[in-house]
Amino acid sequence: MPFRKIINDPVYGFITIDEPLIFNILSHPYFQRLRRIKQMALAHLVYPGAVHTRLHHALGAYHLMGLALSELQNKGADITPEEATAAKIAILLHDIGHGPFSHALEHVLIEDLHHEDISLMLMKKLDQQFNGQLKLAIEIFTGQHPKKFLHQLISGQLDVDRMDYLTRDSFFTGVSEGVIGYDRILKMLTVHQGELVVEEKGIYSIEKFLVARRLMYWQAYLHKTVLAAEMMLVKILERAKRLLQQGDVDVRTDGPLTRFLAGEFSGAMDENLDLFTSLDDADVIVAMKKWCHHPDKVLSFLCRSVMNRELLKVQLQATPIDPGLLTEKHRETVRITGFTPEEAGFVCFTGESVNRLYDPHVEHIRILYKDGRLRDISQVDNALIHENLSAPVKKFYLCYVG
Repeated sequence: MPFRKIINDPVYGFITIDEPLIFNILSHPYFQRLRRIKQMALAHLVYPGAVHTRLHHALGAYHLMGLALSELQNKGADITPEEATAAKIAILLHDIGHGPFSHALEHVLIEDLHHEDISLMLMKKLDQQFNGQLKLAIEIFTGQHPKKFLHQLISGQLDVDRMDYLTRDSFFTGVSEGVIGYDRILKMLTVHQGELVVEEKGIYSIEKFLVARRLMYWQAYLHKTVLAAEMMLVKILERAKRLLQQGDVDVRTDGPLTRFLAGEFSGAMDENLDLFTSLDDADVIVAMKKWCHHPDKVLSFLCRSVMNRELLKVQLQATPIDPGLLTEKHRETVRITGFTPEEAGFVCFTGESVNRLYDPHVEHIRILYKDGRLRDISQVDNALIHENLSAPVKKFYLCYVG
């Protein structure tokens, strides 16, 4: 009897696992850890339903990869069974290197390393554990496989990663502006001269996909309250790091979090993967609960504020924050909190957030016309996504105690 497992997903319905290798990867502790890492970090403080995890997203992207591969095969694309399995494994593991609270803490716990780098390290370690069965998946993940379109499905302007997170995040937040026609987009995909392109009939679906992505960034991912909460989380760990450097033993926790904050591990990251994969959201939450009662006024204030959702005020605008306004808010913060001017910098600060609708300089979304012509999505007739809209949108923010 053929191997077959089904998983009931709230977004797509039943997701089928029909290969023992993929099921064994799903069952591995490295992958199961993704259950304990929220997909949208602290966005649930604004959208209470946004408590879905990286595991949900990985399974959804796997499902869409299967649909995309089937569609391309039906249109004559040369994809062997081994390549199809490898592509599904690659997308399943593409986010396995995320640390606690996903992007929010990406460069705080582990400096100078992107989650994709750690994902690759973990894939290589899994390849060893599974006797070399992930080599082709690693080639596709890194773009070293000659069939470029397989890598484009994993990492590109129109990949199944983005299709799932937009679909899933809009579902769990209730932000309807993020809804995309993923099923129609998948039907419009084809391979031309070895690259992933979109049939002419899919132009409007692609334009809606790009606009939905822009709207989701400003309405959900970079929502000003979400931004404030996640920056407070960053400041908490930065403060804890500083206290550890000063020899404060009360900051220490029993789990692996302290070892990363204090840099108490030897060798490169690829030698400490088991320590890294023991970290998840729970470690940070438990630490924050403990630090709510820490004698350091700044650390305890920030932790209580996040735990009780008493967040900093945020001013978000299109122009840089006036230095005079920052100075005024900084003085006011010192007066309200009783912090020293140096301490007040942890609760009164500025920053900027950037989002780009479509970047044709990185990779193009190409439209294949019936007559064989190829045109960039920004250059089609009456293009909604034109060069002006391709420019990044930058917003500046000021966080302060209200």
